[in-house]
Amino acid sequence: MAIATTPIVPVTQRGAVHPFVELRRRIAGEVITPDDPRYDEARAVQIVNFNRRPGAIVRAASTADVAEAVRFARRHGQPLAVRSGGHSIPGFSMVDGGVTIDLSAMKRVEIDAVRRVARVQAGATSGDVMGPAHEHGLAITTGDTSSVGLGGLVTGGGIGFMARRYGLTIDNLLSAQVVTADGEVRTASPLEHPDLFWAIRGGGGNFGIVTEFELQLAPVATVLGGAIILPATREVFRGYLDYMPQAPEGLTTLVNLWPAPPAPFIPEEYHGKTVFMVLTIWTGDMEEGQRAIAPLRALAEPIADTVAEIPYPAMYEYTAELVNRHGVVVRSMFSDAFSDEAIDASIEAIGTATSPLSLLHVRGQGGAIASVPSDATAFAHRSQKYFISVITVWLPDDPQAAAHEAWANDLWARIRPEGNGVYVNFLQNEEPERIHEAYPAATLQRLREVKTKYDPDNMFRFNQNIQPL
Repeated sequence: MAIATTPIVPVTQRGAVHPFVELRRRIAGEVITPDDPRYDEARAVQIVNFNRRPGAIVRAASTADVAEAVRFARRHGQPLAVRSGGHSIPGFSMVDGGVTIDLSAMKRVEIDAVRRVARVQAGATSGDVMGPAHEHGLAITTGDTSSVGLGGLVTGGGIGFMARRYGLTIDNLLSAQVVTADGEVRTASPLEHPDLFWAIRGGGGNFGIVTEFELQLAPVATVLGGAIILPATREVFRGYLDYMPQAPEGLTTLVNLWPAPPAPFIPEEYHGKTVFMVLTIWTGDMEEGQRAIAPLRALAEPIADTVAEIPYPAMYEYTAELVNRHGVVVRSMFSDAFSDEAIDASIEAIGTATSPLSLLHVRGQGGAIASVPSDATAFAHRSQKYFISVITVWLPDDPQAAAHEAWANDLWARIRPEGNGVYVNFLQNEEPERIHEAYPAATLQRLREVKTKYDPDNMFRFNQNIQPL
């Protein structure tokens, strides 16, 4: 069944019929249109690569508002986008000419400390969740930056801090409230709409708009966390790759091979020079954690070492730069092997990077991530050893944006043959076949079946789109 289309009449003069009067009357939130002085601020997102102009931004105040906006967009045949934290790398947080449902006002976080459960609205950010959870000595695998929205993070999978100990964010999802394409509100859980529950754990926003999550928290207040700055040599890189698959699962690491930033904990003589920075997050017994981290420190004499017992939310201090609006190019893959040639190419490329915020980002996988069967969720890439991304970031209005993108694409072309799959949350708007890299054939077929059931007309298509059958 095709979606009926009713033309939206723009406001051109006093007395003209405003197309969104009906919607404004029906919702408790706000409808912001181009004639509103708040419009430009409302349509600004984290990634400056895109400058999209929706016909209306619906700043929802509740799940009922979201359902009303979905029904409105369906009646009028309007393209529909969803914004949570606004970190969408392909720019899917805003859509030209259509309706953007903005969840950023839906930030309620409720912590049940006895059951270790959080009920979180989808507009809450990772930082919004971690503050209240930390007050009770609890935590969950979250995005790497405090401003990452839970809506996109969870539906894509949720690789982040603590993932090797406590799994992906979706591995801790107990249930979700979902507005589907017919404007109905459904609960997705192991017992209610289990097919939908399976699909939203990794399948992105293809099946509906998740407005609330119920998440299992872990008893974590303090972690052994910080940065170990090492020389950028092939031997250090190889040593890291060899160690992480066998490292205790309590140890999660994020590596940046990049020009050393002018951080106060890095000696000034290394600023701008290529370094191998390992962010470490250990959860568990602290003495055991020191033993787990020791092999990383032994790779070479550290240039700097800030690892200490810290509150879990303090890890966000190391990624605070990405809270600001920025341009970005990301090219990513999973990998089971990374050759010496790829290591050398990466080190060489960082030395010629056009932006000081250019890096090769590497994460050792395994641990609790790999303990979940590959068909248990729509996130199927559980067994690969590494997650690797070429990333370059620049400030708004940087005239060298095209050069930064060319640099990233050049390094990507040199290392891509060693990839095996991709994480959908780190996938830009690339060639269509990359969707098949994100979802193996059996997973994609199952996702298409769920899509056909809940969104047969592909209303939710402004995303890494999965076509209905």
